[in-house]
Amino acid sequence: MAISPEQELLVQLQDLIIGTDSVSDFLTSLAGVAAATISRSAGTDVECGVTLKRHRASATVGGSSDRAVELDRIEQYAGPGPCMTALRTQTSVLLGDTRSDSRWPEYQKQLMEHGCFTTLGVPMELNQEASAALNFFASQAGVFSEAAVRDAAGFAEIAGHAVRLAVKVATIQGVAQDMETAMKSRTAIDLACGIVMAQNRCTQSEAMKILTKASSTRNQKLRDLAEEIVVKASGEKPQTHFDRATSKPHPAQTTTN
Repeated sequence: MAISPEQELLVQLQDLIIGTDSVSDFLTSLAGVAAATISRSAGTDVECGVTLKRHRASATVGGSSDRAVELDRIEQYAGPGPCMTALRTQTSVLLGDTRSDSRWPEYQKQLMEHGCFTTLGVPMELNQEASAALNFFASQAGVFSEAAVRDAAGFAEIAGHAVRLAVKVATIQGVAQDMETAMKSRTAIDLACGIVMAQNRCTQSEAMKILTKASSTRNQKLRDLAEEIVVKASGEKPQTHFDRATSKPHPAQTTTN
């Protein structure tokens, strides 16, 4: 059964998620697809920047070109424009001609200095934890017709599904990395605790108190102190061995004699 152009685009964007190593790389690839798609609708070359804002994280920007990224970032230092307005209102915002529109004077001045005379901000529907918008730029004024604006909105609706998936994958990966880091710290601390127990003939609780006090006195992180103790005792840094199939440390490999 033949698939629709919308389904084909969604599959293409999902493949981009699989083929990229980070959210930033995915946004760059997404911007390239968006620019090519809307260039056909506008009948002229269009560049695209994409801005993703996640809760408690700095904005991530991708672009179909280095110039697109530079244009997209103008709003960060020159003040609001179509992209930020689209994010706030969740509606497409068109700046048809930077020379005659008076809504964002400082922003428009910066755009003209970069040879850009029209821009279109289109939001993508994500969730309460994140927001994103596509920002299309063209060197000629008035290139975004009503049909081109509709096509951009339609693209953003489909792209929003892919961006939500990319953010979710990145969040899961981040949690996994945090857990792995925590487990590595636990390994170092447990080994150091065992060394202190052997040296002082004390209980585990007493050994932890000794380590904690030394960490505070030296103004040194407990993990760093623990690694230092293990290196002095064994000649090598502590290692946590993982069974990648389960993402859990292998008990036989984290136990010391």
